[in-house]
Amino acid sequence: MTDNAIADYTPPTVWTWIKPNGGEFSKINRPVAGKTHDKELPVGKHPLQLYSLATPNGQKVTILLEELLALGHKGAEYDAWLIRINEGEQFGSGFVEVNPNSKIPALMDRSGSQPIRVFESGAILLYLAEKFGAFLPTQPSARAESLSWLFWQMGSAPFLGGGFGHFYAYAPSKIEYAIDRYAMETKRQLDVLDRRLAQSEYLAGDEYTIADIAVFPWYGGMVKGWLYNAGEFLSVHEYKNVLRWANKLLARPAVVRGRMVNRTSGDPASQLHERHDASDFQTRTQDKLTAQTSKS
Repeated sequence: MTDNAIADYTPPTVWTWIKPNGGEFSKINRPVAGKTHDKELPVGKHPLQLYSLATPNGQKVTILLEELLALGHKGAEYDAWLIRINEGEQFGSGFVEVNPNSKIPALMDRSGSQPIRVFESGAILLYLAEKFGAFLPTQPSARAESLSWLFWQMGSAPFLGGGFGHFYAYAPSKIEYAIDRYAMETKRQLDVLDRRLAQSEYLAGDEYTIADIAVFPWYGGMVKGWLYNAGEFLSVHEYKNVLRWANKLLARPAVVRGRMVNRTSGDPASQLHERHDASDFQTRTQDKLTAQTSKS
């Protein structure tokens, strides 16, 4: 039987978890929720405490926070703490208290009399946009359009990431049926975006909103070749309007900064493992920390 063949499999009457399924995330995937160990989360000096990693979902929140700071919203200052999901840090007791679903990103807002937890990246974007009155239109039709695309992303990206990305890049064997199924859906979604962006500058119209911020790390990353090294496979050059839009967002300094926060891969100059001050972008990227260590 080749890797592309589908093995004969008859599901049992009752599924039981006998062994990990293999693949890159086999050590942390499990069929139950809750903590695996006790570990309190650190708390920094700023009102907003973010616990995350620079996956596409993590990038959404740091991009928005950097955009809010660029607009002059001082209350959007934040500490970004690195959560290494491949090492299971999302299953620590402190993290589970903030997000019982044990997924990044998770946010604690300590600006009021009582801390407020917010989890799920779309919920965090909406919470922050409403809190600061920015990047979410107030005009009803534009607001509805922005929220529609925000929730489109939340519903669609699992097919791109957990579907296409998993079977194309991470699964322990290549299954033709699964890759074809999710490649087809990913291309359909890119076509949805391309058709929309042929009609308007941004997803909600002429205004840059949280919808663009949510969609960009996933689909902008795909057409720019960052996700799964699948650009050629999916012929992403075909989606010219998505590429135009992605390049426009990449020209925004806050987007560049937001993509750096909690990043642990790629060019060390683009990795800011933790962010606790605006000056960290100039002084604490991994290339600079490594240089400082080598001198000492």
